[in-house]
Amino acid sequence: MSVVYFLVQQTMFFSIPLLIVALGGMFSEHSGVINIALEGTMILGAFAGILFINAFQSAALGQSPEQLSGPLFGQLSGQLLLFLAIPVAAAAGALISLTHAYASIHMKADQVISGTAINMFAPAFAIYVARMLRTVQQIPFTNEFRLESVPGLGSIPLIGPLFFQNTYITTYIGFLILIAARIVLYKTRFGLRLRACGEHPQSADSVGINVYRMRYAGVILSGMLAGIGGLVFIIPTSTNFNATVSGYGFLALAVLIFGQWKPGRILAAAFFFGLLKAVASSYSGVPLLKGIPIPSNIYKMMPYIVTLIVLAFTSKHSQAPKAEGIPYGKGGRE
Repeated sequence: MSVVYFLVQQTMFFSIPLLIVALGGMFSEHSGVINIALEGTMILGAFAGILFINAFQSAALGQSPEQLSGPLFGQLSGQLLLFLAIPVAAAAGALISLTHAYASIHMKADQVISGTAINMFAPAFAIYVARMLRTVQQIPFTNEFRLESVPGLGSIPLIGPLFFQNTYITTYIGFLILIAARIVLYKTRFGLRLRACGEHPQSADSVGINVYRMRYAGVILSGMLAGIGGLVFIIPTSTNFNATVSGYGFLALAVLIFGQWKPGRILAAAFFFGLLKAVASSYSGVPLLKGIPIPSNIYKMMPYIVTLIVLAFTSKHSQAPKAEGIPYGKGGRE
Protein backbone atom coordinates (compact mmCIF):
# COMPACT_ATOMS: atom_id res chain seq x y z
CA MET A 1 0.00 0.00 0.00
CA SER A 2 2.91 2.33 0.67
CA VAL A 3 3.90 2.02 -3.00
CA VAL A 4 0.41 3.23 -4.03
CA TYR A 5 0.69 6.19 -1.66
CA PHE A 6 4.11 6.99 -3.10
CA LEU A 7 2.90 6.87 -6.72
CA VAL A 8 -0.17 8.99 -6.01
CA GLN A 9 1.90 11.63 -4.24
CA GLN A 10 4.46 11.70 -7.06
CA THR A 11 1.68 11.91 -9.63
CA MET A 12 0.28 14.95 -7.82
CA PHE A 13 3.67 16.68 -7.98
CA PHE A 14 3.78 16.30 -11.77
CA SER A 15 0.06 16.60 -12.60
CA ILE A 16 -0.80 19.85 -10.81
CA PRO A 17 1.61 22.10 -12.79
CA LEU A 18 0.41 20.45 -16.02
CA LEU A 19 -3.17 21.18 -14.99
CA ILE A 20 -2.51 24.83 -14.13
CA VAL A 21 -0.50 25.57 -17.30
CA ALA A 22 -2.95 23.73 -19.59
CA LEU A 23 -5.83 25.72 -18.08
CA GLY A 24 -3.83 28.85 -18.84
CA GLY A 25 -3.43 27.77 -22.46
CA MET A 26 -7.15 27.07 -22.56
CA PHE A 27 -8.04 30.69 -21.77
CA SER A 28 -5.71 32.04 -24.44
CA GLU A 29 -6.92 29.69 -27.14
CA HIS A 30 -10.59 30.15 -26.27
CA SER A 31 -10.01 33.84 -26.92
CA GLY A 32 -8.63 32.97 -30.37
CA VAL A 33 -4.87 33.28 -29.75
CA ILE A 34 -2.61 30.25 -30.00
CA ASN A 35 -0.16 30.24 -27.11
CA ILE A 36 2.77 27.90 -27.66
CA ALA A 37 4.84 30.21 -25.46
CA LEU A 38 3.76 28.27 -22.35
CA GLU A 39 7.24 26.76 -21.96
CA GLY A 40 8.98 30.14 -21.96
CA THR A 41 6.32 31.67 -19.74
CA MET A 42 6.76 28.85 -17.23
CA ILE A 43 10.50 29.45 -17.20
CA LEU A 44 10.15 33.17 -16.51
CA GLY A 45 7.46 32.59 -13.87
CA ALA A 46 9.62 30.01 -12.11
CA PHE A 47 12.67 32.27 -12.40
CA ALA A 48 10.91 35.24 -10.80
CA GLY A 49 9.30 33.14 -8.08
CA ILE A 50 12.46 31.22 -7.14
CA LEU A 51 14.55 34.41 -7.25
CA PHE A 52 12.09 36.00 -4.83
CA ILE A 53 12.28 32.98 -2.51
CA ASN A 54 16.07 32.94 -2.74
CA ALA A 55 16.31 36.64 -1.86
CA PHE A 56 13.94 36.28 1.08
CA GLN A 57 15.69 33.21 2.44
CA SER A 58 19.10 34.83 2.09
CA ALA A 59 17.98 37.96 3.90
CA ALA A 60 16.02 36.14 6.62
CA LEU A 61 19.04 34.81 8.46
CA GLY A 62 21.84 36.66 6.75
CA GLN A 63 23.25 33.43 5.37
CA SER A 64 23.77 31.89 1.98
CA PRO A 65 20.88 29.73 0.72
CA GLU A 66 23.03 26.59 1.09
CA GLN A 67 23.30 27.19 4.84
CA LEU A 68 19.60 27.75 5.47
CA SER A 69 17.91 24.83 7.18
CA GLY A 70 16.16 23.77 10.36
CA PRO A 71 12.76 24.31 11.96
CA LEU A 72 13.50 27.93 12.90
CA PHE A 73 13.38 29.10 9.31
CA GLY A 74 10.37 26.90 8.57
CA GLN A 75 8.46 28.60 11.38
CA LEU A 76 9.68 32.02 10.24
CA SER A 77 8.39 31.76 6.68
CA GLY A 78 6.57 28.48 6.04
CA GLN A 79 3.68 28.63 3.62
CA LEU A 80 3.55 32.43 3.71
CA LEU A 81 6.69 32.74 1.61
CA LEU A 82 5.27 30.39 -0.99
CA PHE A 83 2.01 32.36 -1.06
CA LEU A 84 3.99 35.55 -1.65
CA ALA A 85 6.07 33.96 -4.43
CA ILE A 86 2.98 32.85 -6.37
CA PRO A 87 1.79 36.38 -7.35
CA VAL A 88 5.41 37.24 -8.25
CA ALA A 89 5.50 34.30 -10.67
CA ALA A 90 2.06 35.25 -12.00
CA ALA A 91 3.17 38.84 -12.62
CA ALA A 92 6.26 37.68 -14.54
CA GLY A 93 4.11 35.37 -16.67
CA ALA A 94 1.60 38.12 -17.35
CA LEU A 95 4.33 40.56 -18.38
CA ILE A 96 5.94 38.29 -20.96
CA SER A 97 2.50 37.23 -22.23
CA LEU A 98 1.66 40.87 -22.82
CA THR A 99 4.38 40.96 -25.50
CA HIS A 100 2.86 37.88 -27.14
CA ALA A 101 -0.58 39.47 -26.99
CA TYR A 102 0.63 42.71 -28.55
CA ALA A 103 2.46 40.92 -31.37
CA SER A 104 -0.44 38.56 -32.06
CA ILE A 105 -3.39 40.92 -31.66
CA HIS A 106 -2.27 44.41 -32.62
CA MET A 107 0.67 43.60 -34.91
CA LYS A 108 -1.13 40.53 -36.33
CA ALA A 109 2.13 38.62 -36.30
CA ASP A 110 2.25 34.88 -36.80
CA GLN A 111 1.23 33.55 -33.38
CA VAL A 112 3.40 30.45 -33.62
CA ILE A 113 6.50 32.49 -34.41
CA SER A 114 5.74 34.94 -31.60
CA GLY A 115 5.39 32.08 -29.13
CA THR A 116 8.56 30.42 -30.39
CA ALA A 117 10.47 33.67 -29.90
CA ILE A 118 9.39 33.78 -26.25
CA ASN A 119 10.41 30.14 -25.78
CA MET A 120 13.87 30.99 -27.10
CA PHE A 121 14.17 34.23 -25.15
CA ALA A 122 13.09 32.98 -21.73
CA PRO A 123 15.92 30.54 -20.84
CA ALA A 124 18.58 32.89 -22.24
CA PHE A 125 17.19 35.78 -20.18
CA ALA A 126 16.99 33.66 -17.02
CA ILE A 127 20.58 32.44 -17.41
CA TYR A 128 21.90 35.93 -18.18
CA VAL A 129 20.21 37.60 -15.20
CA ALA A 130 21.09 34.75 -12.83
CA ARG A 131 24.77 34.97 -13.79
CA MET A 132 24.72 38.73 -13.36
CA LEU A 133 23.28 38.39 -9.87
CA ARG A 134 25.01 35.21 -8.67
CA THR A 135 27.83 34.52 -11.20
CA VAL A 136 26.25 31.07 -11.77
CA GLN A 137 22.99 30.24 -13.52
CA GLN A 138 21.56 28.03 -10.76
CA ILE A 139 19.32 29.70 -8.19
CA PRO A 140 19.11 27.50 -5.06
CA PHE A 141 16.42 27.59 -2.41
CA THR A 142 15.63 25.71 0.76
CA ASN A 143 12.50 23.62 0.42
CA GLU A 144 10.60 24.36 3.63
CA PHE A 145 7.23 24.12 1.98
CA ARG A 146 6.35 20.43 2.19
CA LEU A 147 3.45 19.56 4.47
CA GLU A 148 4.13 16.32 6.29
CA SER A 149 0.47 16.10 7.26
CA VAL A 150 -2.47 18.49 6.93
CA PRO A 151 -3.90 18.95 10.45
CA GLY A 152 -7.12 16.99 10.88
CA LEU A 153 -7.16 15.65 7.32
CA GLY A 154 -3.87 13.79 7.24
CA SER A 155 -5.10 11.26 9.80
CA ILE A 156 -8.14 10.15 7.76
CA PRO A 157 -7.73 6.47 6.82
CA LEU A 158 -6.74 5.84 3.20
CA ILE A 159 -7.62 9.35 1.96
CA GLY A 160 -5.24 11.07 4.39
CA PRO A 161 -2.03 9.32 3.24
CA LEU A 162 -3.06 9.72 -0.40
CA PHE A 163 -3.91 13.41 -0.53
CA PHE A 164 -3.03 15.08 2.76
CA GLN A 165 0.40 13.74 3.70
CA ASN A 166 3.78 14.64 2.18
CA THR A 167 2.09 17.22 0.01
CA TYR A 168 2.31 20.90 -0.90
CA ILE A 169 -0.19 23.70 -0.58
CA THR A 170 0.19 24.19 -4.34
CA THR A 171 -1.75 20.95 -4.89
CA TYR A 172 -4.87 22.47 -3.38
CA ILE A 173 -4.26 25.76 -5.17
CA GLY A 174 -4.27 23.80 -8.43
CA PHE A 175 -7.70 22.33 -7.71
CA LEU A 176 -9.03 25.74 -6.71
CA ILE A 177 -7.79 27.14 -10.02
CA LEU A 178 -9.57 24.30 -11.84
CA ILE A 179 -12.87 25.08 -10.10
CA ALA A 180 -12.47 28.81 -10.72
CA ALA A 181 -11.55 28.24 -14.37
CA ARG A 182 -14.65 26.14 -14.99
CA ILE A 183 -16.91 28.71 -13.32
CA VAL A 184 -15.33 31.64 -15.17
CA LEU A 185 -15.46 29.92 -18.55
CA TYR A 186 -19.02 28.59 -18.40
CA LYS A 187 -20.88 30.55 -15.73
CA THR A 188 -19.85 34.17 -16.25
CA ARG A 189 -20.40 36.86 -18.85
CA PHE A 190 -16.63 37.16 -19.25
CA GLY A 191 -16.34 33.45 -20.14
CA LEU A 192 -19.18 33.65 -22.63
CA ARG A 193 -17.63 36.65 -24.35
CA LEU A 194 -14.18 35.03 -24.34
CA ARG A 195 -15.48 31.89 -26.03
CA ALA A 196 -17.43 33.99 -28.52
CA CYS A 197 -14.24 35.77 -29.54
CA GLY A 198 -12.54 32.44 -30.17
CA GLU A 199 -15.43 30.99 -32.15
CA HIS A 200 -17.02 33.87 -34.08
CA PRO A 201 -15.16 37.15 -33.45
CA GLN A 202 -17.08 39.03 -36.16
CA SER A 203 -20.39 38.12 -34.52
CA ALA A 204 -19.03 39.08 -31.12
CA ASP A 205 -17.90 42.43 -32.48
CA SER A 206 -21.28 43.04 -34.05
CA VAL A 207 -22.98 42.93 -30.63
CA GLY A 208 -20.51 45.35 -29.06
CA ILE A 209 -17.87 43.02 -27.61
CA ASN A 210 -14.35 44.42 -27.85
CA VAL A 211 -12.56 41.44 -29.41
CA TYR A 212 -9.12 42.95 -28.93
CA ARG A 213 -9.72 43.54 -25.23
CA MET A 214 -11.07 40.04 -24.66
CA ARG A 215 -8.12 38.47 -26.46
CA TYR A 216 -5.69 40.51 -24.40
CA ALA A 217 -7.46 39.32 -21.26
CA GLY A 218 -7.28 35.69 -22.38
CA VAL A 219 -3.56 35.81 -23.20
CA ILE A 220 -2.60 37.68 -20.02
CA LEU A 221 -4.64 35.28 -17.89
CA SER A 222 -2.90 32.45 -19.69
CA GLY A 223 0.48 33.96 -18.85
CA MET A 224 -0.40 34.36 -15.19
CA LEU A 225 -1.38 30.70 -14.86
CA ALA A 226 1.66 29.51 -16.83
CA GLY A 227 3.94 31.58 -14.58
CA ILE A 228 2.32 30.03 -11.50
CA GLY A 229 2.65 26.60 -13.09
CA GLY A 230 6.37 27.09 -13.58
CA LEU A 231 6.87 27.83 -9.89
CA VAL A 232 4.55 24.98 -8.86
CA PHE A 233 6.61 22.58 -10.99
CA ILE A 234 9.98 23.57 -9.49
CA ILE A 235 9.00 23.64 -5.79
CA PRO A 236 8.30 19.91 -5.22
CA THR A 237 10.78 18.51 -7.75
CA SER A 238 14.03 20.38 -7.11
CA THR A 239 16.05 22.55 -4.74
CA ASN A 240 17.39 24.89 -7.41
CA PHE A 241 16.28 26.52 -10.63
CA ASN A 242 18.45 26.03 -13.69
CA ALA A 243 16.55 27.98 -16.38
CA THR A 244 14.48 24.97 -17.46
CA VAL A 245 11.14 23.34 -16.77
CA SER A 246 12.03 20.12 -18.62
CA GLY A 247 9.70 20.63 -21.55
CA TYR A 248 6.65 20.89 -19.33
CA GLY A 249 5.18 23.77 -21.30
CA PHE A 250 5.05 21.62 -24.42
CA LEU A 251 3.64 18.72 -22.45
CA ALA A 252 0.94 21.08 -21.14
CA LEU A 253 0.02 21.86 -24.76
CA ALA A 254 -0.45 18.14 -25.31
CA VAL A 255 -2.66 18.00 -22.21
CA LEU A 256 -4.69 20.93 -23.56
CA ILE A 257 -5.24 19.23 -26.93
CA PHE A 258 -5.90 15.81 -25.40
CA GLY A 259 -8.35 17.49 -23.03
CA GLN A 260 -10.16 19.10 -25.98
CA TRP A 261 -9.98 22.59 -24.42
CA LYS A 262 -12.42 21.58 -21.65
CA PRO A 263 -11.49 21.87 -17.92
CA GLY A 264 -12.81 18.45 -16.90
CA ARG A 265 -11.02 16.62 -19.68
CA ILE A 266 -7.87 18.65 -19.08
CA LEU A 267 -7.89 17.41 -15.47
CA ALA A 268 -8.07 13.78 -16.64
CA ALA A 269 -5.34 14.35 -19.24
CA ALA A 270 -3.09 16.07 -16.69
CA PHE A 271 -3.33 13.11 -14.33
CA PHE A 272 -2.71 10.66 -17.17
CA PHE A 273 0.49 12.40 -18.26
CA GLY A 274 1.42 13.13 -14.65
CA LEU A 275 1.29 9.42 -13.85
CA LEU A 276 3.54 8.65 -16.80
CA LYS A 277 5.99 11.31 -15.66
CA ALA A 278 5.88 10.00 -12.07
CA VAL A 279 6.66 6.47 -13.24
CA ALA A 280 9.47 7.77 -15.46
CA SER A 281 11.12 9.70 -12.62
CA SER A 282 10.61 7.28 -9.72
CA TYR A 283 10.33 3.80 -11.23
CA SER A 284 13.26 2.65 -9.07
CA GLY A 285 11.06 3.15 -6.01
CA VAL A 286 8.43 0.72 -7.35
CA PRO A 287 9.51 -2.89 -6.72
CA LEU A 288 7.50 -4.28 -9.66
CA LEU A 289 9.08 -1.89 -12.16
CA LYS A 290 12.53 -2.04 -10.61
CA GLY A 291 12.75 -5.76 -11.28
CA ILE A 292 11.95 -5.39 -15.01
CA PRO A 293 15.14 -5.24 -17.13
CA ILE A 294 14.23 -2.07 -19.01
CA PRO A 295 16.85 0.69 -19.49
CA SER A 296 16.16 3.84 -17.51
CA ASN A 297 16.16 5.92 -20.70
CA ILE A 298 13.06 4.05 -21.89
CA TYR A 299 11.16 5.17 -18.80
CA LYS A 300 12.33 8.75 -19.32
CA MET A 301 11.24 8.72 -22.97
CA MET A 302 7.86 7.13 -22.25
CA PRO A 303 5.83 10.31 -21.45
CA TYR A 304 6.94 11.97 -24.66
CA ILE A 305 6.43 8.89 -26.84
CA VAL A 306 2.93 8.46 -25.44
CA THR A 307 2.32 12.19 -26.09
CA LEU A 308 3.09 11.74 -29.78
CA ILE A 309 0.86 8.67 -30.02
CA VAL A 310 -2.03 10.33 -28.21
CA LEU A 311 -1.83 13.50 -30.31
CA ALA A 312 -1.74 11.45 -33.51
CA PHE A 313 -5.09 9.89 -32.62
CA THR A 314 -6.85 12.79 -30.89
CA SER A 315 -5.93 15.51 -33.40
CA LYS A 316 -8.40 13.99 -35.89
CA HIS A 317 -11.29 14.84 -33.57
CA SER A 318 -10.08 18.24 -32.42
CA GLN A 319 -12.63 20.58 -30.85
CA ALA A 320 -10.38 23.63 -30.96
CA PRO A 321 -12.02 27.08 -31.13
CA LYS A 322 -12.85 27.83 -34.77
CA ALA A 323 -11.11 31.21 -34.91
CA GLU A 324 -8.01 30.04 -33.05
CA GLY A 325 -4.84 31.43 -34.58
CA ILE A 326 -6.66 33.70 -37.03
CA PRO A 327 -5.74 37.39 -36.60
CA TYR A 328 -8.78 39.59 -36.16
CA GLY A 329 -8.96 42.92 -37.91
CA LYS A 330 -12.13 43.69 -39.82
CA GLY A 331 -14.58 45.44 -37.55
CA GLY A 332 -12.26 45.11 -34.53
CA ARG A 333 -11.84 47.92 -32.06
CA GLU A 334 -8.58 49.35 -30.85
